[in-house]
Amino acid sequence: MGKRVAVTGSTGLIGDALCRHLVARGDSLVRLVRRPTEAADEREWDPAQGLLEPTALEGVDALVNLGGVGIGDKRWTEEHKKAVEQSRVDATDTVSRALAQHLSSTGRRIRLVSGSAVGFYGDRGDEVLTESSPAGDDFLAGVVTRWEAAADPARDAGLDVALVRTGLVMSRRGGAFEPILRLARLGLGGPLGSGKQWFPWITLVDEVRAIVHLIDHPDLAGPFNLSAPGEARQKEVATALGQALSRPAILPAPRFAIRVAIGEFADSALASQRMHPVALTASGFTFEHPDLAAGVTWLVKH
Repeated sequence: MGKRVAVTGSTGLIGDALCRHLVARGDSLVRLVRRPTEAADEREWDPAQGLLEPTALEGVDALVNLGGVGIGDKRWTEEHKKAVEQSRVDATDTVSRALAQHLSSTGRRIRLVSGSAVGFYGDRGDEVLTESSPAGDDFLAGVVTRWEAAADPARDAGLDVALVRTGLVMSRRGGAFEPILRLARLGLGGPLGSGKQWFPWITLVDEVRAIVHLIDHPDLAGPFNLSAPGEARQKEVATALGQALSRPAILPAPRFAIRVAIGEFADSALASQRMHPVALTASGFTFEHPDLAAGVTWLVKH
């Protein structure tokens, strides 16, 4: 029998792909939406007010929390930075408290797989980053630290919580790689900044497969780095894309120009994060696209 899985952020890049995967394998969905419901599988909730009706969790086996305002969708004003953090903290706190209350009132455990991000580590140069590495000290590191801490009500209630520290997701539609791929097709996909920074990538296929792996193994708890084991520097990613598309990838985009174009977010976009998926691979997960050649081939051709 399939599982019943609740999902926040089901219309986002990862959430949409995850929902389609779950349905294809025979699971049923509960989509938590912040508007009046329009479909039978939708349930309305209001994370800003901390409201999630207990009936929305009836029969649910797992909840995947992917809600939050897009980090790079707008220029980083103080208002947008506040929305980036508050939306994630509110969503995670609301689902965590709801799951804890559900356990207390029914005795039924619901698995929580909650979103997180590579931004937890900040800009770390050549340092190898595993799940035991400490947090960074920049704006995004602080956001992600508080985002993860918002799952404490579920953990304190005794529920096992998996935190998915997602890297840069390879996809042709949405996410960090859409503009990179678009520029590469025009022959403008050269190095960003120095190009020496580590670029923790993962294909959308493996991102979804990893989340499903964590749904299916509710005994796995703690943070999990979601990035491919085939580590690469940004210049290597640009070169691989150029070769796959038969386009030049030599024209660099200087750091100062990127900062002029996108503002403060440039510092995070150019951060170096040599993230290794130690806990994920130790749990028995295998990547469909473990190296850069496989990842770029999938991105370009599929």
